[in-house]
Amino acid sequence: MNILEVFRDAVKPFMDGEKPPLNVGEVMNLWFYLTATEQTMRGEQVSYNIVQDLDLKELLKVVINDVHGPIQKELTEFLTAEGVPLPERTPDKPIGDFRSIPEGSKLSDEEVACLLSFNIVLGINYACRGVTESVRPDVSFMFAKFQMRKMTYSIQLRDLLMRRGWLQVPPYYKTEALVP
Repeated sequence: MNILEVFRDAVKPFMDGEKPPLNVGEVMNLWFYLTATEQTMRGEQVSYNIVQDLDLKELLKVVINDVHGPIQKELTEFLTAEGVPLPERTPDKPIGDFRSIPEGSKLSDEEVACLLSFNIVLGINYACRGVTESVRPDVSFMFAKFQMRKMTYSIQLRDLLMRRGWLQVPPYYKTEALVP
């Protein structure tokens, strides 16, 4: 497989200037991805206000401003240009210092980091679905960009999880334990 040939084949349909209308599957995947991105951002905004770990706080700022913010903007502009009604948005959460909320009433830094990791994994997987189910190359390419954006971010997040001892690792598999 030659990466240049793959790229050429991916770009070729854009050259004629004609694009078919979005199909219902593409609209559903795009619309759902936008909704999920916006709701995930609300959780990240709330989390930003309560975390105490400064590195985690910085990674929350990165995911809001450099991952989900641009994805939300691109999807909104794309769907609007295609004439697709947008989902209702909930308002952004204000920035503040809410660390005084009693323990047990908020997520711990570790819980926030693990939830963030889980949401990134879901976003990567759903973007993969969007890539494979899209008929239009521009839609597939958009999902591929979202996937790469989240995969790049996930490396930074994984490093923080490992440094803090927050990475959830399943137990090792032992074949001798299966013998009845």
